[in-house]
Amino acid sequence: MTTITPKSSYPSWVRELHSPPNPKTKSASSIRDPPGFSASSTGKRAQISKTQPHKPPTPEETDILKVKKSWEVALAPAKQLPMNAIMMYMSGNSLQIFSIMMVFMLFKNPLQALMQTNAAFTKYETPRTKSKMWVVKAVYVLMNLVALGLGIWKVNGMGLLPTTRSDWLAWETQREPLERAVFAF
Repeated sequence: MTTITPKSSYPSWVRELHSPPNPKTKSASSIRDPPGFSASSTGKRAQISKTQPHKPPTPEETDILKVKKSWEVALAPAKQLPMNAIMMYMSGNSLQIFSIMMVFMLFKNPLQALMQTNAAFTKYETPRTKSKMWVVKAVYVLMNLVALGLGIWKVNGMGLLPTTRSDWLAWETQREPLERAVFAF
């Protein structure tokens, strides 16, 4: 059997949940809004943005933006160098499938980028920016060559580059001794 209890016996949070909030009093309206907030500016901001037309950028501004974006593309290989160097260091110098795949990717990506240098910058090149683009392309090529140098360093560390005399023994002639020593009993 359930008994119905009067509303006053409910906890205060239940009563507040089921009753509408009280209108703001003068003391509540005297509290200032937080810094940067204005209730009147939120509605006006949308109206102002709708009424002001957007002025299209001038060709000079567009060219400046294109040159900035092309510099970002040119410096992107340099931003990958620290990550690639750490990955090459962590993969070790032994011949394992993981280290071989890492070295393969280290050579493949810069070579592809070098072959597609002009394609990477075609959308940023205009007749007015053509004089500035050769410097950007040169930096792009230089950064990719540095990445290839990192790959060569890794291949040398793995012992795959023929840099020692023992790597060229097939082409070396046998030395003829000047004297022979024979052990006598």
